[in-house]
Formats: sequence, structure tokens, C-alpha cells
Amino acid sequence: MLERIAGLEDELREVEIRLGDPAVQRDQHQLADLGRRFKQLEEIVNCGRSLRAAVDDIEAARSMLAEADSEEREELHAEIEQLEELAAAETERLRTLMLPRDPNDDRNVIVEIRGAAGGEEANLFARDLFEMYEAFAKRQGWHMEVLASSPSDLGGFTEITSLMSGDSVWTRMKHEGGTHRVQRVPVTESQGRIHTSSATVTVLPEAAEVEVDIKDQDLRIDTYRSSGPGGQSVNTMDSAVRITHIPTGIVVAMQDEKSQLKNKAKAMRVLRSRLLAAEQEKAAAEQAVLRRDQVGAGDRSEKIRTYNFKENRVSDHRIGLTIHKLDRVLAGELDDVSDALVADERRRQLEGGS
Repeated sequence: MLERIAGLEDELREVEIRLGDPAVQRDQHQLADLGRRFKQLEEIVNCGRSLRAAVDDIEAARSMLAEADSEEREELHAEIEQLEELAAAETERLRTLMLPRDPNDDRNVIVEIRGAAGGEEANLFARDLFEMYEAFAKRQGWHMEVLASSPSDLGGFTEITSLMSGDSVWTRMKHEGGTHRVQRVPVTESQGRIHTSSATVTVLPEAAEVEVDIKDQDLRIDTYRSSGPGGQSVNTMDSAVRITHIPTGIVVAMQDEKSQLKNKAKAMRVLRSRLLAAEQEKAAAEQAVLRRDQVGAGDRSEKIRTYNFKENRVSDHRIGLTIHKLDRVLAGELDDVSDALVADERRRQLEGGS
């Protein structure tokens, strides 16, 4: 690893020089990419230098042992032990930093939440999940924008789509994709019986316009009047937009904005991301590694997590994690679960699972 650090030090210097180039500074996209690469390389190089210094100090201390008296030898042995612990910790940290990066790590994400099994209770749970992610995003310093929503009759969501942006948003949110199950007494239950309902969460990396080639002739665009819960019209103009991508059959509808152009722009944003995700999964399938390095991202029907209100319990079934603070998790304190999922992914990569 230390041999590879020398090459990364050279790259770090090159990136630093390019960041000072006026032409690069005028290109915000290139500047942002280089800034992220500089930050990544700087952390790796600093860790490598710390490891190299610890290894050099260990060798120097060992060479001094031969000429040291008994008291000095005791001190040197203690120093060597401390340095070996530091070197072991820095080695492990460096191995983690040098893991292959997910190609989507620097992307924003589009999160789609839908009520699934359980009728109106599932829609209410979909709202709980949305509010959990909204609070989690705030804790992480991310920005969250609702792109589209379909409220249900009792105040839940049959579907809600949001854009989340910020540092490490894909790294953490990609593990949320799947079926989430809730066990509680629904507000619609008069006998006090516990019901099991579910909502699905789909997490897509946001695609840039240049990444997905969408031909106009491949699109069918329909406009209609937007409507609210119960079917009542909320707009007298045909501002709602439904876009169908004919080759794939993917359909995206938007009606939240009063402007047809704004709804179309949001719909195209979601469509590009769905097409990008489809292309990435197709490429991965052809290589027989269909997202195996991402926890639970392969089977959307798999129940990845259970929220049990009676026991105040959250259980993530993929990693066998159970914590008894459901109330705090739903309030956005998702860190313990998210940290465990990220750590498990890195552990599996280090063990060769990727």
C-alpha cells in the first residue's frame, strides 16, 4: 500500500496544480470534480504518510534496542508496542480509504416512497418514512426538495418523490432501497389489534442530462388537469404532465407545480435517473455482479427493515441489527443504522465480497 501512496502523492500534486488553473476555475463542473478528487487523495496521502512515519519509527526503535541498557530497553519496548498499534490502526484505515469507490458516490439521489401492502395504513407509514428521511437529511446537512407527491385521504402518501443532495448522500441513502415493514395498531383499527403494513423505498442516483440520450421521438407526453385526494381538481389548467418513454415503457407523472413546463422539467429529471439506474443494473447483470456490493439493493421485494411500535424496536434484517429506539429513528436519528450498513459494506469489500 505504501508503494501505491507514492503514485497518489504525484496525482495529488497534479490535481492541486490543475485547481489553480484559471481555465479550470471557470468550469464549475470540472472544478467540483477536481475538488472532490483532491479531498479524497489528501485523506489517503495523509494517512499513508502517518503509516510510513510509524513504520520508520518502529525500525529506528528496534535498531536502538541492541545498544540500550535494561531501563532503556523497557522504554523502547513500550514505545514499539504503541507504534505497532498505531501502524495497525492506520493500515486498516488506509485499506478502507483505498477501497474501490462506488461510481455513484458523488451523485445526488432521487428517493421514491410508495405505500404498499396495508391500504391506508401503508400510505400513512409512507409519510412516516418521508418525514424520517427529511429529518435525517437535515441532521446530515443535506438539501431535500419534493419533486412530486400524491396525498392519501387520511393524510399519508400513496407516493412521494424527493431529490436529496449533499456530501455522501448516495453512500448512505443507497442502503434504504427496499421494502420497509411496520407493525403497529393503525388509526383505522377500532379493536386495538396490531397490523403489519409496508411501504417501498426506491433510491436512484440522479443522472445528468449528458449521461442519458433521450430522443424526442421516444417520448409520449400527455397533459391533463392535476387533482388532489378524492379526485377533486386542484387546477383548472392542463398543467399536469405524464411522460412515457416508449422503448422501456417507463412512465413518470408530475402535477405538483402549476406550470406545465416546471412539471415537465421535474418529470424529465426523474425519467433520466430511472433510465440511468436501468442501464447500470443491466450492465451489472451482464457481468454477473448485479449490485452485489450494495446491501439489499438487488431485490426490491425483500423486507429489509421492520419498525415495531409496541417494542419501540427497529430491526434491519440484512445485517441482523436491532435497536430499541424507534421513536428517535423516526425523528431522524438514523445514524446508528446507517453507520452499521456502511461499515458492513466496507467489511465485505475488505473481505473480498466485492
